[in-house]
Order: sequence, then C-alpha cells, then structure tokens
Amino acid sequence: MNIILFEPHEAGAPLMKRDERTVHLLKRLHKKAGDEFAAGILGGRLGIGRIDAIEAGGSLRYTLDLREEPPPRLPLRMAVGFPRPIQLRRLLRDLSNLGLEAVDLLGTDLGEKSYRDTRLLDDGGARAALIEGAVQARDTGLPGLRLFPDVRSWLAERPWEAAVPQGFPPGPGAFRERPAPELIAADNLRPRGTFSGLAAAGRPLVIAVGSERGWSDRERELLEAAGFLRLSLGKRALRTETACVAAAVLAMEKIQEPG
Repeated sequence: MNIILFEPHEAGAPLMKRDERTVHLLKRLHKKAGDEFAAGILGGRLGIGRIDAIEAGGSLRYTLDLREEPPPRLPLRMAVGFPRPIQLRRLLRDLSNLGLEAVDLLGTDLGEKSYRDTRLLDDGGARAALIEGAVQARDTGLPGLRLFPDVRSWLAERPWEAAVPQGFPPGPGAFRERPAPELIAADNLRPRGTFSGLAAAGRPLVIAVGSERGWSDRERELLEAAGFLRLSLGKRALRTETACVAAAVLAMEKIQEPG
C-alpha cells in the first residue's frame, strides 16, 4: 500500500487487528507507536497519519493531518464492453490507477451476456478494485462507475455532457461546462485512422472499447452517427483490458491535465 485510505465515516475510528491496513502497517512496514504513514480520506484530502498507540488487543489508534489536495483527475471517460469478470477487476484497478474520470460498462452485441452477471458489481469487489488502484497511485479519488445495458442507451444518455466539478473541494459555482470532448471508438477491424494521429490537446476525451469480439456493424453505425471517430490501436487483436490501458496511455499524451 502506497497510502492508507479511510472511508469518511472511518476517520479517527481505531483500526482493528485483522484489518488489512493494520496488518500492512504493523507486519509489513513494521511501524510502531509514534511513527507516521501516508494517509488520506476517500474523496477528500491526503497527508500524514500518526500512530498514537497499539492496544493490547492489537487495534491501532491514530491521528490524521490531511492538508494536501489529491492529484487532478485525467479528463478521460472510458466506456468498455463487459470483459470477463477476472479481467474486470484488474481493469478497474488499472484505470483507477491511471486517474481516469469515469468508467462506463456496456453490454454489447458481440459480448458474452453471462459476463454481466458478475457479483463484483454488487458485493463491493468493484469498489475494492478502484480503491486498490487509488492506493497504488497515492490518490484519494475514484473514477465514477456506471452500467449501461447496451451501446444505444449509453449514446442516448451521453453521460460525458454532464457538468463536472472544478477544483477541490467543489464549492459554490464549482460545476462548470467544459469544452466538448473528442469522441473516439477503438476499432482495429474497420478503423478510419489511428491513435497516433489523434490531436486532442486541451480537450477531454471519451474512448469506447468493445468487448473481446469487438463492435458489431450496427454498433459501428450508432457510434459513427453519434460523432465517434473509429481509430485503430494496431493490427493485433488485443484483450479488452490491454486495449483499454493502451488507449488510456496513448490518450494521456494528448490531454493537457487540469491544473
């Protein structure tokens, strides 16, 4: 763990003996009473924690001094055709680690329908994966996560058009419109260009990546009608998680991060 994160309601409450954060601090980092550690509140500020006492029962008492703002979110929204459940956990972790603004999970024409039945989205596993990515990045923010039954409903709602908060923490008048995003659909089978030619500096990006079998022709038509440019990530067929991370990294070079 690069940072110990607390839910807002946990701040100040003792960490129990079997809590993985307690185990990490005491068994792996060999921290003792009086030692400091990197800490933060999910959705809040980050800074330093200090171990006040280690109780006889093994619980840990601490104080927090959180004065730093979290790193800015990358103005990138990623829509993904449902991958295999085992891939989904890794994917959410990695996209959170990169600092994406939001992740949308889509049902697709060629995607395996059973993948949508994963319990990861109901049992806390998805949130745990997002937190794991934030911990690795020393961040307190998590990407927004939403589900859509299909590409048509996602395009109809156009969630990327909603105003987003500017600055931290959001105050009065903090929600402002941004420049229209560049709309990209990764498509190695029938592209109309490549990511190398993308010129989106200073603009947010929305990138859609299909399921393992890619997009259907119907979905290509829907995406194109909605203003999406289909771009290739290369000649190889990629795993969904590989395509998402590759697209995000390529996009990061084209986006001027908010400061």
